[in-house]
Amino acid sequence: MDITYTSLAVGLLLLLIPLFFLWKLQTGLVRATLIAALRMIVQLAFISIYLRYLFEWDLPWLNTLWVMVMALIATHTTGQRTRLRRAVLAVPAFVAFSLSALVVGFFFLMFVLRLDNPFTARYFVPVMGILMGNMLGVNVLTLSTFYSGIEREQATYYYLLASGATRFEAWLPFMREAVIKSFTPCIANMAVMGIVALPGTMIGQILGGSAPDVAVKYQMMIVIITMSASMLSLILALWLSTRRAFDAYGRLLQVFR
Repeated sequence: MDITYTSLAVGLLLLLIPLFFLWKLQTGLVRATLIAALRMIVQLAFISIYLRYLFEWDLPWLNTLWVMVMALIATHTTGQRTRLRRAVLAVPAFVAFSLSALVVGFFFLMFVLRLDNPFTARYFVPVMGILMGNMLGVNVLTLSTFYSGIEREQATYYYLLASGATRFEAWLPFMREAVIKSFTPCIANMAVMGIVALPGTMIGQILGGSAPDVAVKYQMMIVIITMSASMLSLILALWLSTRRAFDAYGRLLQVFR
């Protein structure tokens, strides 16, 4: 069932509920919420037009180029949110996002969906988009926690090095903390999925006409591939960025802007 533009306009009126309470409680977030809503509408409208042509043309090189653009945007956003210097983050984050999405995405498209052409835009682009979106949040939290932790606890870090620990052994407590902090929400959401919460992807498929069992199987796989890609990307991002964030003696360089 399609949603007409008139119905969409009516649905947008629901935004008045959070706006009213944000104004009533004097949060100062009304303007930010309106700007965010406007940006969402404009960006999604642009994406709907672009994807229509992307699906019609269905060119492998163009689909791959779009994934690279998404990886660039995700890298830029990660840099903004973590405030890590571009020299430390740019290449590691881009490689982590693009390589993880392609490896996990192709596995899903070729061995689970068993597509003859995994570059088919209708499957390739949405799957890569889902992976990028989930990897972004996990990487931001992991990288921020890891580097801020070492910067805050430099005495502990250098003590470990002075005691004979290798650089990896000295990094390990901070990596462990970062991974736990970023993955705990993912694990909690997976544990209650289907009972406490019905995920948006599954609901969207059901509303679009898919049978519930088909929607459930797709949702299961989406959870698995997003967690797998997120873990792979954060490990790559951490490993590659540490090669730029520390000197030959293991001393932390100036990593934050």
